[in-house]
Amino acid sequence: MADGAAQSLKSRVSQEEWKVRVELAALYRLVALHGWDDMIFTHISARVPGPEHHFLINPYGWYFDEITASSLVKVDLDGNIVQETDSFINPAGFTIHSAVHAAREDARFVIHLHTLAGVGVAAQSHGLLPISQNACLLQHQVAYHGYEGLALNHDERERLVADLGDKPLMLLRNHGTLALGETAAAAWVGIFFLERACSQQVAALSGGKDNILIAPDAAQAETREQGRGIGFISALAWPGALRQLDRKSPGYDA
Repeated sequence: MADGAAQSLKSRVSQEEWKVRVELAALYRLVALHGWDDMIFTHISARVPGPEHHFLINPYGWYFDEITASSLVKVDLDGNIVQETDSFINPAGFTIHSAVHAAREDARFVIHLHTLAGVGVAAQSHGLLPISQNACLLQHQVAYHGYEGLALNHDERERLVADLGDKPLMLLRNHGTLALGETAAAAWVGIFFLERACSQQVAALSGGKDNILIAPDAAQAETREQGRGIGFISALAWPGALRQLDRKSPGYDA
């Protein structure tokens, strides 16, 4: 742990907040388990239940496989830390996540990653191509936002939100991937499918774009309709993801 394990907050926060903390810590551990973390960079956040629109984010300097429910830092939409803690946050993470949480009531959980495949596809002018089943399931749900440098300029928040619109997924050009959800399960399944689609595209394009097969229009439309049941998939997949963590990365719920 960074500077030792955080003291448990379970008895000092509401049951509702503790549940969100545990689920958010689980998302951090799952990202690390899949090798999608980027040392101490990138972020996952969750809105705390209540009218204040406070949200939780990782303490800057902690690796994702170290995150626990108690180590997460609670901040307001202006970036002020609103709990007693020795930790601080990455201002770039605050910029992106505060924008999405403030604009989208359904954005209770927000995942932003810098994976090799995600950045690779975000840097391709054509974006996500309908060349895999995963891409066909998601393509109509993916928004795009142009690269503006490190996300330190709060003016970018308005443009990012406008580009995101009502979609649950985004490719940040030259930067990475983003997924949001009303539940941790929905956000997790969204980022999982998006990252898998990006990995498949990078693999397919290794042989050159001229040699890949674009899925037929009718198949794309059919798969798009079939993808409307992704909420059911998230409800099935999330309990298994938590069981996997209990076996391979226990302690996130401390």
